[in-house]
This record gives sequence, C-alpha cells and structure tokens, in this order.
Amino acid sequence: MWRRRLNASASQTARYREEIAMAGLYFEDFSVGQEFRHPLTRTVTEMDNTMFSLLTLNPQPLHIDAHFAEKTEFGQRIFNSLYTLGIMIGMTVYDTTMGTTVANLGMTDVTFPKPVFHGDTLRATTKVLSLRESKSRPKAGIVEFEHHALNQNDEIVGKCRRMAMMHKRPV
Repeated sequence: MWRRRLNASASQTARYREEIAMAGLYFEDFSVGQEFRHPLTRTVTEMDNTMFSLLTLNPQPLHIDAHFAEKTEFGQRIFNSLYTLGIMIGMTVYDTTMGTTVANLGMTDVTFPKPVFHGDTLRATTKVLSLRESKSRPKAGIVEFEHHALNQNDEIVGKCRRMAMMHKRPV
C-alpha cells in the first residue's frame, strides 16, 4: 500500500505513510480473547506446491512426485507445510497487522494436524492470547496471536502461535 518513494527522505516517507489509513490494527486496538474469522480464502494448486517446493530447494517427493506419493499412506502428493504456514499467516494480515507491525518476533507451537491436498480451500482464524508493553520500544507493544488454518471441511490443517511487535497508535 505504501513504499518509500524514489529520492524521498525517511521523514518524508514516514509522513506519507501516516497520511494513508492502514488496514491493520494498532497495539491499543487489540484485546485478550479477541477473535477474527478472516474473510480471505485460498484454493491451493499443484502449481503452488511444486513451485514453492522447488523455489525453497525442497525436493521432498511427497510434494513433487505423483508416482512416489501414490504409494504413501496419503495416496497422493501433500501440500508443502511451510507454504501452508505462510498462507495461514498471510490470510490474517489485512485484518490484524497490515502496515502496523514493527516486526514478527517469532512463531512457536507450529503444528499440521491434517494434510493439505491440491484443490483444498483454506481459511484462517486468529485469537489474541496476550498483550504487553514493549520494554525496549515505548511506541510499541507485543501481541501474541494464535492462528488456525482450516480446510473446506472445517478441519484444522495448521496451527501456530505468533508474537508480533505492533506500533502503538500515533499521537
């Protein structure tokens, strides 16, 4: 939505950014227990899986070799779990952190309870688990999120906790 303009100083870019309303929420806008059901959905494809696996140098035949995967317990290729994680987090950005994140601090408790297959349609939910003021940055706070990715059958296919440093509302 915003990016540094060519030959613009950092202060000019910051002023320009403040003039544009960000979709993301500021630290003060979050509350413990708050839940989001994100409207974006994504049907994953064979091309997504193959391209992501090869771009990340992951030659796992479960992702890229149909003949190999047919002989596994899944009977077909499964979607790359790191791409599932990326899609799950990405679906949450517009409603929660777009333009208001300082940085992601970490992701923990990442699990994939069920496989994702080509043609599955994913959606995401988020719950705010905790909030705290930043000790090192007075203009930021830390939000702990729990994200879930669900398929078209409402089965959880991915989960993680994410810590994000969020901007406080400008004064």
